[in-house]
Amino acid sequence: MKTSYSTSQMNNESRFNAFAQTFKYRSPLWIESDSDISKSDSGAGSGIGCGGLGNSDESLECSSNSSDSINNFLDKKIPEHHQSSASVFSDGDTPADDSNVLSDEERTKVPLRSPRRKSTAPRRFRSEFSMDDDEYSPSNSVTSVNSLASLLKEKLQSIPQKIRKKPTDYKLRAFVGLMFLAIVFFVGFAYVLYHQQALTKAYFQNIQFNEPKRLIRVFNKDDVEILKASLAVGIQGKQKAFPCLPEHRRSDGSECLEWLHNLRFYLKCLPHDPGVDNTTCYSVHWKALKPDVTPNDCFDWSDTKVHWFGAGQSINLTWPLNTGTIDYTPFITGDMQKSQWGNVLTRYLINSKGAAIIIDEETPLHISVNKGRKEICLKAQFDDFAFANRLTEFPEMKYNICTSRDMKSLHTSIHSHRRAPLWDGLKPADMKTLESLISEPVWQIAPRFRHELQDETISKYTEDVINLGFLKQGHVLINEFWQDEIGDLTVDASRFATLNVTVDKLHRRGFKVAFTIQPFISTESKNFAETVQKRLLVSERNSDRRIPALTRFKTSASAGVLDITNERSVPWILNKLQAVIDEYHIDSFYFDLGTAYDMPHYYRCEKQLINPDHYKTVFTRTFEKTLNIIGVSSAVSLPRPPTFVSLPPFESTWEALRRVIPTMLTYGVNGFPFTMPGAVGGDIYWPGSEQFLPSSKGAVESNSNTTQDNGIALPERELYMRWLQMATFLPVMKFTHLPSKYNDERVLEMAKNLTLLRQKLVTPLLLKYKREALEEGLPLVRPLWLVADGDAPLLVQDEFAIGDEIVVAPVLRQGETTREVYLPAGLWQDGIDGSLRKGNRWMHEYKVPTERVAYFLRKPDDLRFK
Repeated sequence: MKTSYSTSQMNNESRFNAFAQTFKYRSPLWIESDSDISKSDSGAGSGIGCGGLGNSDESLECSSNSSDSINNFLDKKIPEHHQSSASVFSDGDTPADDSNVLSDEERTKVPLRSPRRKSTAPRRFRSEFSMDDDEYSPSNSVTSVNSLASLLKEKLQSIPQKIRKKPTDYKLRAFVGLMFLAIVFFVGFAYVLYHQQALTKAYFQNIQFNEPKRLIRVFNKDDVEILKASLAVGIQGKQKAFPCLPEHRRSDGSECLEWLHNLRFYLKCLPHDPGVDNTTCYSVHWKALKPDVTPNDCFDWSDTKVHWFGAGQSINLTWPLNTGTIDYTPFITGDMQKSQWGNVLTRYLINSKGAAIIIDEETPLHISVNKGRKEICLKAQFDDFAFANRLTEFPEMKYNICTSRDMKSLHTSIHSHRRAPLWDGLKPADMKTLESLISEPVWQIAPRFRHELQDETISKYTEDVINLGFLKQGHVLINEFWQDEIGDLTVDASRFATLNVTVDKLHRRGFKVAFTIQPFISTESKNFAETVQKRLLVSERNSDRRIPALTRFKTSASAGVLDITNERSVPWILNKLQAVIDEYHIDSFYFDLGTAYDMPHYYRCEKQLINPDHYKTVFTRTFEKTLNIIGVSSAVSLPRPPTFVSLPPFESTWEALRRVIPTMLTYGVNGFPFTMPGAVGGDIYWPGSEQFLPSSKGAVESNSNTTQDNGIALPERELYMRWLQMATFLPVMKFTHLPSKYNDERVLEMAKNLTLLRQKLVTPLLLKYKREALEEGLPLVRPLWLVADGDAPLLVQDEFAIGDEIVVAPVLRQGETTREVYLPAGLWQDGIDGSLRKGNRWMHEYKVPTERVAYFLRKPDDLRFK
């Protein structure tokens, strides 16, 4: 009996364990509370709570009764569709066959099997213990002899344990995901690194060139990237480059690559002497191999974060170059108001990290700035005007990339004239003229119409200058109206019957007289027929050389251009000018050469020109040693001193006033140390202003509140005062309107004070730095980055320095009496109140009264202790 009890106990425990194990995962039953179960089992006599399982007879009996009670309970609670005739708990009428009776162990493995009704309730309202159709299986339906309430309690206690385990699973998954992303990143990084480094070749130590991407990087000696460029941007895709064939290679150490049937590329390091300077230059030469290919290189500053200076000025390009924009435009002189380049250009660009680009003059150069991307692009392309004279079969682009330790040393090295100083070959008379232009004003007599210029006009103007009593006499500059027609090259006797007497009077008063001449011969000129007959004019391309090419220039609607490359033209014009000098004792000449666009469109000279600007270079060099030339209106190469290069004419507006300093600084950076600004208050005439001039027979319309000077509206009073303040510190002071014309004592008093300031302070410094300009090519008026280090001076476009001793900060906006001022490092003395100022900082809201100009003098650092 004891054995049977033991066996029965083991069977009960087996059933209990099977039920508990199955219910641990999920129960398909509707679960009720413990109270409901107790009530349903109370009628059976013993219930589930009768003492549990034990070794006594009561335990067995309790167990047997409990089994019957559970079966009855399940029959009541399990829906009909969950009941099965094969259920081991059903009390069917037919007794079960002993052979088919499952053992206790097998019974625990085969749970109830019954159809499952699909729940229509949303998942969020269903119990965790409910099952979907796909989750139902025989193992999900389990019965047991144990208390459902206690098992439910056990199940509920296990839920927090599961919840605590879930974050561990999420952390593991997140870790695996991060590891996967890290692997992908490192693989991608290795791929990029391979293409950037493994496919990049090093040339001459400081140049890296990625051939597939055609990307070149230039480094200085400290391994700092100072230049980045995309080469041959016109080639589509990543075409492979091949080494050049032996017959195309050079014996000068150049590296040669070729993109088949497109471009050939040469790169070499130019020899230099490290003992002289730290500048290193590399030569780049592109050759197009077919007509529809144009070499095109773009220098990007989006990554290197540099500022660019040089080249020239345009209406949308000021200081620095990268702050403006211009589309691909032929790099020839023109009218800035028409979105062309200005009147003075140099094929020279320099950036703030110490890299410079110098383009060969024979390259048919087009330049764009900031068109779509932060880059300056150079392109070699032929056209039918600017580069119609094809010097090569297909376009070629040649330029040098030069580097040095910093921007200042690089600029000084490139423009140094130590090997061929500018003073070499100058005569004493040339030096005297140079000094007089710096120390004495230029009086520009430029009436609107020809008939307004007469003997009396010149005499009266100079008398007004003398009556001022505080301005020196200087140079009287007479425009082209001294002739009857442009190109006559003789004085108009009808208006200047006694010009020789007038000139003698001017000489006695201390003035010097200069005439303006042009290379243009009007069709109305008496010399036009002669020049055509002698074939002295530029001819029309693709036509008979006897037919001159005509153009428009200023007031002349039709004019020819003297062919300066023709050997017969030079003596012809020299004889004409010498006759004027001999008869009227003219002291000097001013060359008004126009711009490239003033040349005939289909021009052809006796000798081939590189481009239209080449004409003005030949013209100036032809006469600079035989005539006394005080200035030229346009240039692309440095003229021989004492010739000054003029700024373009500016209209009388505040906006034009703000363009004077950036233009002056750009010309100085371009290698023109001696520059001549326009007239104080603005020029009467500027390119394109003909449409604004009234008819010579009509009345001049003007505002009743505007002061008049011979029928011409004077510049606004405040504008004139601020312009005069700025001009006091420029290399040359040029006047058209005299300060006395305003009939204002404030204007006159200010002009007197500024004249005294220029004579005592400014002129001696300008003459001092004239020596540096002749020796080293440094400009008289300099940007602040030539005086101070750091990034702050790079963007300052409304201040300038004379040498490194004076910083000038004029007010350039209407109605303002305060401004921001940047002072370079050092100790400075305020020119307004005499106080000492600490440098290397910005001064905000610095007060500048209308009658004063802000300037600062450098002082020794130990002065602050005295």
